[in-house]
Amino acid sequence: MTDLPTAARLRIASYILSFIALVAVLELGLLSALLSGLLVYNLVHYSAPFLGRLGISGHLAKTIALAMLALIFILVIVAAVMSSMALLTDGSDEGIVSLFQKMAEIIDTAQLHLPNWARDYFPSNLEELETLAAKWLREHAGQLQLVGRELGVLLVRIIVGMVIGGMIALSSSVAASPEPGPLAIALRERIELLSAAFRNIVFSQLRISALNTVFTAIYLVVILPFFGVHLPLVKTMIAVTFIAGLLPVIGNLISNTVIVVVALSVSFVAAVGSLAFLVIIHKLEYFLNARIIGSRIKSRAWELLLAMIVLEAWFGIAGLIAAPIYYAYLKDELKKQSLI
Repeated sequence: MTDLPTAARLRIASYILSFIALVAVLELGLLSALLSGLLVYNLVHYSAPFLGRLGISGHLAKTIALAMLALIFILVIVAAVMSSMALLTDGSDEGIVSLFQKMAEIIDTAQLHLPNWARDYFPSNLEELETLAAKWLREHAGQLQLVGRELGVLLVRIIVGMVIGGMIALSSSVAASPEPGPLAIALRERIELLSAAFRNIVFSQLRISALNTVFTAIYLVVILPFFGVHLPLVKTMIAVTFIAGLLPVIGNLISNTVIVVVALSVSFVAAVGSLAFLVIIHKLEYFLNARIIGSRIKSRAWELLLAMIVLEAWFGIAGLIAAPIYYAYLKDELKKQSLI
C-alpha cells in the first residue's frame, strides 16, 4: 500500500485533533467558553466590514469593533442590572414584582382551584410552602453551595471564552511571522467551518425564539380569551417567553412554568389546558425547530433530531445544545470533501 501524500496526512491529522477537541469541550464542561468565544469572533468579523465603509480597514477595524463590543457588553450588563432593579421595585400591574406577587397569591390559594384528590399533595397555604422550602434548603445546603460555585465558574468560563475569541479575531488580521505551518493552516480551515456552523445556528435560534413567542402570544391573547379565560400579566409573560426562548431547552421550561402557574389563578382547568397546549405546541416546535435549523445547514429534520438524541444521550444537556452546531460542522466537512 502506497503512503498517503503529505497533504492528505495533515488533513487527517487536523480532523483527528478537531474531533478530540470537540469531544473534550463537552467532557470538560467548556461548551459555554466555546460558544462565547465563537460569538465574539463572529461579531468582530461581521462588524469590521461596516467600519471598512468608513475608511477604516484591516487590523484597526477589528480592534475598534472589538472595543465597541466590549463597551456594548459592559453597557448591556449595566442596563440589565438597572432594569432588573427597576422591575423589582416597580409597582405597575405588568412588572416582575407583580408577576411574583401573583404567583405567590396563586400558591397561597391554590387549594380553592384543585380537585379533592390533589389537595393532599399541595401545601394548604403559603406559610406551609415556606416551611417546606426552608426544610428543603437546609437539607440541600451543600448542593446549593455547589450550584453557586458552578454558576461562578460558568461566568468565568464565558468571560475567558469571550476574551479568547476576541484575541483570535484580532490575530487573524495580523500577518503571522513566521508563516503558519501546513498543519496550522489545516486546523484553521476546521475552525472556519465550525465558526460558520455556529453562525448559522445562532441566527436559527433567534427565529425559533420569535416563533415560540408568536405561538405563545396567540394562545394568551386570542385562544384563551375566545374561551372566556383572561389571564393577568399577559405582556410580561410574552416578554419572558421571548427572552427565555433565547436559551436552548431550558428557556421553554421557564416560560411554561410561569404561564401554567399564572393560569392556576383562574382555574385548575385553565392550568391543565395551558399545560396541555404548551406541551403539544412545543412538541410540534421541536420538529419545526429542526426544520428551521436544517434549512440553514441544508439538513433534513430527521438528521438533526437524530444528532440531538444521540448527543443528549452521550453528554446530557450540553450535548443537546451542541448537537446542531456539531452536526452542521460535520456536514460542512463532508461537503467540502465532496463525500455527500
